[in-house]
Amino acid sequence: MNDMTSVRRPTISLVIPAYNEEDYLPACLDAVMRNVAGEAMEVIVVDNNSTDGTKAVVERYPGVTYVFEQRKGITRARQCGFLAARGDILAYVDADTHPPAGWIEQIAKQFAARKNLACLSGPYSFYDLTGMRRAISNAWFVGARPFYWMTGHMMVGGNFAIRRDVLEKMGGFDASIEFYGEDVDIGKRASKHGRVLFCPNFVMPTSARRMTKQGFLKMAGLYFTNYFSIVFRGKPATTDYEDVR
Repeated sequence: MNDMTSVRRPTISLVIPAYNEEDYLPACLDAVMRNVAGEAMEVIVVDNNSTDGTKAVVERYPGVTYVFEQRKGITRARQCGFLAARGDILAYVDADTHPPAGWIEQIAKQFAARKNLACLSGPYSFYDLTGMRRAISNAWFVGARPFYWMTGHMMVGGNFAIRRDVLEKMGGFDASIEFYGEDVDIGKRASKHGRVLFCPNFVMPTSARRMTKQGFLKMAGLYFTNYFSIVFRGKPATTDYEDVR
């Protein structure tokens, strides 16, 4: 008789915060339906008090759960998704991303291979940039790796997965952070409960709309300033931010 007990495979919930994303969300959800939905326990879109047709977009996808968060702000939307989700692992992407084939399978593989893994993240690739601009933008993540080696954590807010029990130990997301530094804060606090892995092959195609609107140098300055502020001061240096919708 085989008395070996089978180990239950952790379930994965996908959470997509969305604020006025009727233009970008359809392509995101199309990619999710192709590449993620079959392996995910659930797909949740958190409408962060949109004033456009975001809800109507979600209603076109019967397999997607719609939840509403009235308090605007990315950390509040993430927290709302956390409270609504049922999975053992919560995966987060932005509404302007195109989750690729194999992405959710890599989440399952990485967490299965590393029992102490608290959080997984990886770089962006920018689908609406070409040539030198795309090369420079992609080099951002290569240049940031020394900081990852020094601090032990690095996060990209539109491309990460985190264990539910780690989020519970962290007390969820810090709703006092409006925008800049929120991903650094997640990585820093998660690293106290396990390994935070930044995997170069865990790539998420996304829009460069913020970079295009603000300019690469300005955006890089804002992100690096707030990175160091979170790491050394425990709070962001910048409290205001600009919507790019």
